[in-house]
Amino acid sequence: MSATQAAVTQLLPLAADTFDKNKVTPGILGFIVFAALAIGVWGLMKSMSRHMGRVNFQEAPDPATATPATKAPTTP
Repeated sequence: MSATQAAVTQLLPLAADTFDKNKVTPGILGFIVFAALAIGVWGLMKSMSRHMGRVNFQEAPDPATATPATKAPTTP
């Protein structure tokens, strides 16, 4: 048995006396993780919006509906 396992098995019964299973909260660590995820998502959305604003999409004309004036003259 490692030292870590021995420490956990000895300290776990002590935590059971003060640990109320009905009042478990995520605490400050849960808030920090949630806030970091929220800031990351906000940054990604802002970046995506900026990149989508730079897109300049012009659709190519359909060759089947091209007018005769735009076609190149053919030589016999």
